[in-house]
Amino acid sequence: MIKTMEFKLDTRLWSTKARNLNPYVPGEQPKHDNLCKLNTNENPFPPSPKVVEAITAALSHGGDQLRLYPAPESDALRQALADAYDLQLNQVFVGNGSDEVLALVFASFFMKERPLLAPDISYSFYPVYADTFGIDLVKIPLRDDFSIETDDYRQPCSGIIIANPNAPTGILISLEAIDKLATEHPNAVIVIDEAYIDFASTEQASAIRLIETHDNLLVTQTFSKSRSLAGLRVGMAFGNPSLIEALTRMKNSFNSYPLDRLAQAGALASVEDELYFKSTCEQVIALREQLIEQLSSLNFTVLPSQANFVFARPQQGNASEVAQQLREQGIIVRYFNQPRINEYLRITVGTAEQNRRLIGALQQMAG
Repeated sequence: MIKTMEFKLDTRLWSTKARNLNPYVPGEQPKHDNLCKLNTNENPFPPSPKVVEAITAALSHGGDQLRLYPAPESDALRQALADAYDLQLNQVFVGNGSDEVLALVFASFFMKERPLLAPDISYSFYPVYADTFGIDLVKIPLRDDFSIETDDYRQPCSGIIIANPNAPTGILISLEAIDKLATEHPNAVIVIDEAYIDFASTEQASAIRLIETHDNLLVTQTFSKSRSLAGLRVGMAFGNPSLIEALTRMKNSFNSYPLDRLAQAGALASVEDELYFKSTCEQVIALREQLIEQLSSLNFTVLPSQANFVFARPQQGNASEVAQQLREQGIIVRYFNQPRINEYLRITVGTAEQNRRLIGALQQMAG
């Protein structure tokens, strides 16, 4: 049983920044029996068995290696990623989850006089980072169909950050659009946050292939989604060596050892098991398409997702009510009480059984 001390909050010793922060609220992590958890976009499949083997091996000899610091730059993991994406070692950066990587990105490239541009509906950590680092964030509205139009970003800026596929909509923008952004803003850092890119059914959807052409393009990814390692906390960035060097300097000014030995061992094993990785991604994509079809048959409006979740509107637009009714049946989905999207639910693609349970509950609710 977890015990906490009751106290009255006293902020008199806090810094002005700490008092004024509006922290990011992560997806709910409820602990209940027989829960169908479809709210935080975790992969429904376990990681590669080789990940567990690698971590177990790292704990051999009584865990003696744990008394030693890990490799500060995670060179073996970075080299494996470089090999996987046909890059050089100095084009790869890794950190403690993509959230830490993104925080370092904000600190390294966006703390300037010019504003940062980002979609008005996107990953809700972006405005938190902007507030934390005192960055002027200008939100560019999505089009009526929730798409991103690059022409809307034609204004002076220190950088542009776009999640692709976008979250929570799941909509993918093309490589041509990214190429256009990087070309039109040569003196701004264009960050493409590809947390869900491995679930895109379009071949060669990642912007990594464009970094050789654009020295101002930085692509971030994570092991949390497609590699089923949300509990291990590993994120990465790919870009021009000068951008990577800036991230490394910033990282070493905060935390020189962001990835522990177990995280490095597990992530490396995951990269090396390419067949397992591709197989699980293909299974999630197939399950997503089935889920879209089933939700559409129940008169949901479903946006064209290329992620491991769908963004869907019940026929009556009563998303909050539907989310509550699902919760009463032990099914948790994500509801955002925000303008423009408060009639939608973000639903993680689950296992076949989880998806059947969700659809069964919705069918029952529809009568």
